[in-house]
Amino acid sequence: MTQTARGEAGVGTAVTDRRRIRFAQIWDRYGILAVLLLLVVLMAVIAPNFWSLSNGFNVARAVSINAVLAAGMTVVILTGGIDLSVGSIVGLAGVSSIMLWNSGAPPLIAVLGGVVVGAAAGLLNGLLIAYLALPAFIVTLGALTYLRGTAYALTDAQPLIADGQLGFRLLGNGNLAGIPSPVVVMIVTYVVVWFILERTRFGRHVYAVGGNVEAARLAGIKVKRVLVRVYVIAGLTAGLAGVMFAARVESGQPRAGEGYELDAIAAVVLGGTSLAGGRGRIYGTFIGALIIGVLSNGLVLMNVPFFTQLIIKGAVIVLAVALDSLKNWRSR
Repeated sequence: MTQTARGEAGVGTAVTDRRRIRFAQIWDRYGILAVLLLLVVLMAVIAPNFWSLSNGFNVARAVSINAVLAAGMTVVILTGGIDLSVGSIVGLAGVSSIMLWNSGAPPLIAVLGGVVVGAAAGLLNGLLIAYLALPAFIVTLGALTYLRGTAYALTDAQPLIADGQLGFRLLGNGNLAGIPSPVVVMIVTYVVVWFILERTRFGRHVYAVGGNVEAARLAGIKVKRVLVRVYVIAGLTAGLAGVMFAARVESGQPRAGEGYELDAIAAVVLGGTSLAGGRGRIYGTFIGALIIGVLSNGLVLMNVPFFTQLIIKGAVIVLAVALDSLKNWRSR
């Protein structure tokens, strides 16, 4: 009798554990989407004019630059790294693209020039981190400073206005089949990064390096090459975001992108990517960027003061990091 009761209790406990594990798996995969939907419903109720097609396009357009930045940041954080320089790359890449345009370069060359500047900055970061074994935090913090200084030096700390009608302005202000072109660029960026991470050998190597560097090295993965490439990707997406910003305002702003690195990191962590590396998905980053965009848009519509918005966004970042730490602690 007693043994039967114990057996039934054991079976009940096992079933409960399986249910908890199943719930944790479902929440880990779809929980962030539920948060986004709840936030949208909340803003639709309390924020005036939030629930409209035009405002939906405004949110998507506003999110696009941070989302593109966050896509590259995801690849870096998956390896356990960090890139604090992406905001400064936005400013320098935008200034570079406008300088090329003003010098007579065709629109395509001006756009590619800004993107290449971003990729070159990422390459330098990656080489210093991978081959000199310098801490990513210190390297990219230094890059944040000297890249911003370079943008100021190139423009004498003044906005650089595009000569005539900017040839690639549609990249920031145009529409494609009724969809804002920055949104199209954002979607294409996420499709490409998703393919890289989920369908290529390099993507598997990124997860392996983030999961355990030594194990990845022993498995024959060229860890240094992987690290260099992920920072190049982060720089490239930051360069693209910088060109998009310049196209939107039709000028090169040396202050463009200030603080954007924090929004990008917040989007990545909100999306479920672990700061410890090795765990996360790009679609989560996309939803995380949407959450930040919806939150910012709703606060603006409610006329919340800017400094209060900063407090709320900062709290969201801390909460996201705390949740990530809690998940890591529970998985030990």
